[in-house]
Amino acid sequence: MNVYLDNGATTKVDPMVVKAILPYFTEKFGNASSAHKMGKESRKAIERAREIIARKINAEPSEIVFTSGGTESNNLALRGAAQANAHSGKHIITTKIEHHSVMRSANSLIEEGFDVTFIDVDKDGFVDIKKLEKEIRKETILVSIIHGNNEIGTIQDIKKIGNLCKKKRTLFHTDTVQSFTKVPIDVKKMGIDLLSISGHKIHAPKGVGALYVRKGTKLKHRFYGGPQENKMRAGTENTPGIVGLGKATELVVKKELDKMESLRSKLINGLLSIKDSKLNGPNNGKRLCNNVDISFKGIEGESLLTYLGSKGIYISTGSACSSGEEGPSHVLKAIGVNEECIMGSVRFTLSRFITEKEIDHTMKHVKEVVAHLRKVRSVK
Repeated sequence: MNVYLDNGATTKVDPMVVKAILPYFTEKFGNASSAHKMGKESRKAIERAREIIARKINAEPSEIVFTSGGTESNNLALRGAAQANAHSGKHIITTKIEHHSVMRSANSLIEEGFDVTFIDVDKDGFVDIKKLEKEIRKETILVSIIHGNNEIGTIQDIKKIGNLCKKKRTLFHTDTVQSFTKVPIDVKKMGIDLLSISGHKIHAPKGVGALYVRKGTKLKHRFYGGPQENKMRAGTENTPGIVGLGKATELVVKKELDKMESLRSKLINGLLSIKDSKLNGPNNGKRLCNNVDISFKGIEGESLLTYLGSKGIYISTGSACSSGEEGPSHVLKAIGVNEECIMGSVRFTLSRFITEKEIDHTMKHVKEVVAHLRKVRSVK
C-alpha cells in the first residue's frame, strides 16, 4: 500500500480538474489576447475561473491577478507593495515563521534600504496582536502575516490583524497558500489588501496561482511586456492552469474538509501515544485540517522519512521548499522547539483523498519504525 502524506508540498491533480483542463491543450488552445473566436474562448474560460476564485474569498473578479504560484504571488505582494509605496515610508512588518518566499523577499528589501521587523510568535506559532500593534508606526507601509503556517499548521486570527492594519492605515498581506479553501476567507470582513494563492496545494496543476489585490492598492509590477492581468503581470496567460485552479476551487466541499480534520485528529492522537513524542503547533481548532507536525525524541526525522518511504509511506521533514537546506527549521526554532526535537520532527499532511485505512496503516508503521530507530541508537 502506498500512502501519500506530503500534501503540504504538493497534491495530485484531481481527475475532474484534469478533465476540465484537457481541451485547453488541444482544442481550445487560443491565446486569450487574440481577437478571434479561439482567443475569445480562452478569455471566457479565464474570466470564469477569476469569478470562481473571487467568489470564494468575497472579492471582485477584477481584483484577482493570476500568477505562476505562491512564490510569485508573495514576491509581487511584498516587493511590489514596498516599491510602489516607498514614498509613504520604508517600514515593513512580518513574522519569524513565514514561508521562505516571504522571508527572502523581506530580506531583499532590507538590502534595498527598507526597514523590516520580524516579530516573535508564541509556543504554538500565534502572533500577539497587542505586540503587533506596538510595532506599527507612522512609516509602516505593509504588514505580511501567513494565515495557515506551512510547517506547523497554525491558523492566525487574520480578521483581528486585518482590522488592526485598517485602523493603522497600513497595507495588509497574507499568504493563504496552505489555508485557501480549507479555512473560510472573506477579504472584506478580514481587512485584507493582498492575498496569495497557489494551485498545486489544492489539487490543481503546478505552475499556477493568484494574488488578490484590493482595488486601489498600489503595486509595482515585476514583469515587463503586455497588458495582461490588469497590467500587473505581463505574459500570455496559462489558460489550462487557470482553468484547473478555478475547477479545483469549485470542487471543495465542507463534508470532505470535516472528514480530513477527523482523520488528522486520529493521526495526531495515534502518534502522541508513542513515548516521547511532541506535537508542534496547536492541538485545537486553530490548526489546519490536514496538518500534523510532530517530533520524536531520540531519532532523526530524515531516518524516519527514509524508513517510511521504503514502506511506501511518503512524508516530509518540514516544508518541502526548505528540504535539503542546512540548519534546523526556522519555524520550529521560532516557537522554541529545542534542536534535538527539531532534528526529530516530521510533517504529515493529508488530502481529501486519504482514507481511514491509510491512516491506520501509517500509524502502525510509524510506531514500528520509531521503536526500531530508538533501539538501533541505544545499541550504538
